[in-house]
Amino acid sequence: MSELPTTPRHSWGHALRIYFHPRVASMLFLGFSAGLPYMLVFTTLTAWLADVGVARASIGFFSWVGITYSIKVLWAPVVDRMELPLLGRWLGKRRSWMLLAQFMIAGGLVGMAMTDPLQNLIQLALFALLVAFGSATQDVAVDAWRIEAASSERQAAMSAVYVFSYRIAVLVAGAGALHLVSWVNWPGVYLVMAALMAVGMLTVLFSTEPKVTRQSDAVFLEQRVQDYLARSAHVPTVIRTSVAWLIGAVVCPFVDFFHRYGRQAALLLLVVGTYRISDISMGAMAMPFYLEMGFTRAAIANITGIYGLAMTVLGGIVGGLLVPRYGLLPVLLAGAILSAATNLLFSLMAVVGAETWMLVITISGDNFCGGLAMAVLIAWMSSLVSRAYTATQYALFSSLMTLPGKFIGGFSGLVVESQGYFLFFIYVALIGVPAIALVAYLIYRSTGPEGQRRDEMNARS
Repeated sequence: MSELPTTPRHSWGHALRIYFHPRVASMLFLGFSAGLPYMLVFTTLTAWLADVGVARASIGFFSWVGITYSIKVLWAPVVDRMELPLLGRWLGKRRSWMLLAQFMIAGGLVGMAMTDPLQNLIQLALFALLVAFGSATQDVAVDAWRIEAASSERQAAMSAVYVFSYRIAVLVAGAGALHLVSWVNWPGVYLVMAALMAVGMLTVLFSTEPKVTRQSDAVFLEQRVQDYLARSAHVPTVIRTSVAWLIGAVVCPFVDFFHRYGRQAALLLLVVGTYRISDISMGAMAMPFYLEMGFTRAAIANITGIYGLAMTVLGGIVGGLLVPRYGLLPVLLAGAILSAATNLLFSLMAVVGAETWMLVITISGDNFCGGLAMAVLIAWMSSLVSRAYTATQYALFSSLMTLPGKFIGGFSGLVVESQGYFLFFIYVALIGVPAIALVAYLIYRSTGPEGQRRDEMNARS
């Protein structure tokens, strides 16, 4: 059974130099490539459709395109195990999948630009689906490359840089596209965005494939399964091969995780599922809260949008510095505490009223702490995956990370209607307490009496 991952502690100078590592710098451009398609199949696309007079009912159906981001775990095993025939030999498994996904995105964007929504809305939807599928596939491949390309102490910095460039790309594809349409038409905007995908393509071509030693107890399970199927002569070869591949790609990643962590596996999954509950469950009520408080749309856009983005990025960068300085688990605990506590600022704002200074303080605390927590969470989840099944296991974590919060968030409106905003944000802060307790327990297992006994046994052996 594997021990919980930790990171060594280093000086501030060492922590700062991590941001200048070539692998970390690559995430600046890969994050931009990952963030660019997102708005182009959501808000920006709906703006285009509304602008040309597409019916609201038809526009609503386009939200289904986003389902691809939530179910990417279904084809993550293919990305994890299958090497592309031609690109794979040239670029390696991870980079070939990234490049293929980027070509899908760029091709889909060009197809959208060449389609008239009023004449062929179904064709536009199919191209949008291609963009979303390529984008979700790129996310899987980029996550796998990031985890395999750098040590655990660099993961927080890489995720911070990734979040920063991802948010910049969202601004470019969102607000940037709305400004650009004043100079060119909507098809022209989508052609420009397709051209910007070259940023990611060039990064893939100039980066290198990570070298991974595939060592896992589950690998031996795969071999035994394949040996058994190979001896099953009464089963057609195609079926035997397919079943063996399916077990190796889908079953073994889960067997590997539970084998490595044993009884701790359930605890780790609970941390993943609860860590962001506070942030996600309150998200749906944030905008109605600002508006009902009496803030202008301009103030909301400037403070929660532009200024909020800067604070999120700053929090992520600080998180990337703290992990190599103080270690992974202590910063993970700090992020859990801060993420829950900053919801109390919203409760205070519900009492203070529509004061700009209070909005600035609230957004400063919430976005800074949220950025820090997200950076360290990504680094911690990355440290849990096996290098044998990087893409599949991380896709599982990223799906589990958002699912509980989204489910609970569906009831947020009912809580506000019955209790009001003041008590709602206190409630949101309280549902973050389990994550704090779970992370504290992880630290206790690592540094408490049980952890000391484990260290003594390891030293004797």
